[in-house]
This record gives sequence, C-alpha cells and structure tokens, in this order.
Amino acid sequence: MIGVRRFCCCAVALLALLPAAGRAQSFYRLESATVIPGASPNWDYVAIDPDRSFLFIGRRQDGVQVYDIAARKVIHRIENSEGADGAVLVPEFDRGYSANEDGSTTVFALSSLKTITRTKFGDDADAAFYDPATKQIVLTQGDSKQLAFLDARTGKVTAKIKMASEKLEGTAADGKGLLFVAERDRNLVARIDAAQHAVTAEWPIDRCEQPTGLAMDRAQRRLFVGCRGKAPVLAVLDADSGKTIAALDIGRGNDGVVYDPDAHRIYTSNGIDANLVIIDQKTPDTYVLEEASTTRPGARTMALDPKTKDVYMVTAEGAVDPTKPVNRSASPFYPNTYFSDTFTVLTFARR
Repeated sequence: MIGVRRFCCCAVALLALLPAAGRAQSFYRLESATVIPGASPNWDYVAIDPDRSFLFIGRRQDGVQVYDIAARKVIHRIENSEGADGAVLVPEFDRGYSANEDGSTTVFALSSLKTITRTKFGDDADAAFYDPATKQIVLTQGDSKQLAFLDARTGKVTAKIKMASEKLEGTAADGKGLLFVAERDRNLVARIDAAQHAVTAEWPIDRCEQPTGLAMDRAQRRLFVGCRGKAPVLAVLDADSGKTIAALDIGRGNDGVVYDPDAHRIYTSNGIDANLVIIDQKTPDTYVLEEASTTRPGARTMALDPKTKDVYMVTAEGAVDPTKPVNRSASPFYPNTYFSDTFTVLTFARR
C-alpha cells in the first residue's frame, strides 16, 4: 500500500508540473441554439444585461427584442423601436437607448422594459455607445458623417460633430473622457474628446484594412481593433500614442470585439469564416492565440456575459439572390436574402 500511495503522490505531482498544452483543455462549444420565429429576419448588434440575464437584440424592422437567457425565449419587444440596429444599456440611470436607422433613439426603462419616448436627432443611425465619464450616449451616423451626443439622464442632444468617414464602426471609451472610433473606409482610429466634442487625433493601423470591431483594456491603455480586409487581423494599439503593438490573425467578417478584463482575453466574432477567435493577453505588449472555435455563418456580433463567461451570438439561414445587390465588400457570396423562421440565438460555453 505504501508503494501505491507513493506512486499516486508522484503522479499527481508530475501532473501539476505538466505545461498547459499537455493537459485536457476545455473549449467553447455550442450549448444551445434557439430559433425565434419571424419573417425575413434582419439584425445587427446585441447587448447583455447580466444582472437580469437579458439579451437585447437589434432586430431592425422588428425593433429591439428582449431574450431571456435562462428561459431561452423572447419575452418582450421594446415598443416603438422599429428600425433598431441595437441598444446600449445604462443601468446607473435605469435606461436603455436604441439606435434606429431613421436617426432616432427609443428610450426605455431597464427595470420595466417600458418605452419612455422616441426622439429624433438626425437622418440616420448605426450604433449606440456609452461614455461613463461624461454620462453621454454616443450614436454613430455613417451616412451623415457625424457623431451625435445625448445626455444619458435626459436623452437630450448635447452636441454633434462632423467626421471624415462614412463608415463609422465600433466605439470604445477609456472611462476618462476619451472615445475611440473605428473608421472603416479610411483604415483609421479616431480619438475624440467627449467633453469638448472634438476629434483630437486620427491614427493609421499597421496591417489593418477595414477596422470594424473595437474594444479597450482601460487599465493598461490598449485598444483592440478587429480588421476585416483581405488578411483579417486583431490589431493592438497603444491608446495614448496610437502605435500598433501587435497584429494577430482572426477570421473573415469580423464585427464584434470584446475584452474580458478579468481573464485578460480578447474575443472576436467572425461571421464569414464562422469562428470565435480568442486572444490571450500575456502582457500589455504580448498576445497569443488562446483558442479558435467554430460558430455558424453570419454570426458576426456578440455579447459576453461577464459573470458566466458565456458568449451569445445571433444569425439566420440565408442565400444569395443574384437578382438583388450583393455586399461584395464583405464576400462575393454574402447572403442578401434570409429565410423566415430561421433567426437563431446561439449560446457558447466552456463546459
């Protein structure tokens, strides 16, 4: 028995000394796929309320839909939110703001999900973001080449600033009053003073074409930019100088980038190659591939639950109708028609 015990102890000790690559690793896998019935599905951004376990989905013509993660079903539709590309959530004011394609925002209470008002601020809108330092909602307006700023408490317009880009994509805030916006058609990231409502710098990005998704490590001042282009990469920038620190391969069709400050990981959702590529941040200047898992075609935007670390994406089954325009900048065969009753919420988890 003594010999057996010694053997077991030695085996455990040796296992502890094995490098991570030598052990069994858990990967993100599809945990559930919930189909939401509806005609001609269309969508864009998703946002998560981890305290209530709700996922807010921008369904465009169907408005903002509220998906109960635990029940795996849509429980509510935000009234008067037709045309919503997505919504930004501001729990400190019990508010949500949608970005509606007609240049309006639907303001609703997070606690009750009841609509407060729908306010017009321009002619178009793409996405909404929140700056916690100045307490402003920022709405990108690519067609109008501008950004609109709203007071997050009242919903009133505080300013509008002109931009040189008509493809304004992901936005990230540093928590100190600076915003960073990806300019997809100019291959730049713009730095904006949110209090002064002014562009203070524009930075080119090495190896990056068509910057789209954007996230930030506020503590270590690093920007993470998902770049589509012919050779898609995740670019890492110094948020103070604009210097490109690194560029790592990801999948085609990126639209979502999320940074997890707890685990020091960057998540990228890539809809054309249908993968979730996760990058491990070893140091502020050192990055390596953590994993790459398959998802589904078209799953380009995502939300990360900061508590469970589950990842949520949405997609639908589609086809290319040659009689209709095709978005060839994304892919020669990018779907321009989606089938009814195929819109799906995907849940990925490490189990």
